[in-house]
Amino acid sequence: MQGLSDQQLIKNYLKGDEKSLEILIKHYLKPIYYFSYRNVNNQQEAEDITQETFVKAWRNLKKFNPKKKFKTWIFTIAKNTAIDFLRKKKNIAFTDLENKDHENNFIESLADPSPLPLEIFERKQLSQTVARAIKKLSPLARITILLRYNEHFTFQEITQILNKPINTVKSWHYRAILRLKKILTKK
Repeated sequence: MQGLSDQQLIKNYLKGDEKSLEILIKHYLKPIYYFSYRNVNNQQEAEDITQETFVKAWRNLKKFNPKKKFKTWIFTIAKNTAIDFLRKKKNIAFTDLENKDHENNFIESLADPSPLPLEIFERKQLSQTVARAIKKLSPLARITILLRYNEHFTFQEITQILNKPINTVKSWHYRAILRLKKILTKK
């Protein structure tokens, strides 16, 4: 079952196979969390955004177009959720994944005793400088850079996630690179 495509897992889940949804979530949980963390730079907020992303995806799974890539779809939801969160800049209560005792086991599923790749990355002086520079970018420029270089999306996939024309995305990318260069070369 592990070797099935995202589309097949979705199809199986919609036919009643709960295990397929679990596999799909496990596959995308950490990438979505890391993407969220890079946007808000706060563990609790990233966990909240990640949880909300998966709740939204689960609620709308029947609307997913199987002719499109699931990865692009789920990252679009994550991007929108992160932007909404940054706009509101307040915590949102999530109860959809609570059990009958009002306990939420979602956060425990993120626990991993090994350091996060971001933590390892930020230990190096240059990496910290780049991370600080990226934080100075506008939210859309930051998201464009993160999707391109951290998540390795193509410009075409980024246009689908951001729902913007390709030339707009390339322009944001170009301006973000110039801005980063200016920030990093400033003494």
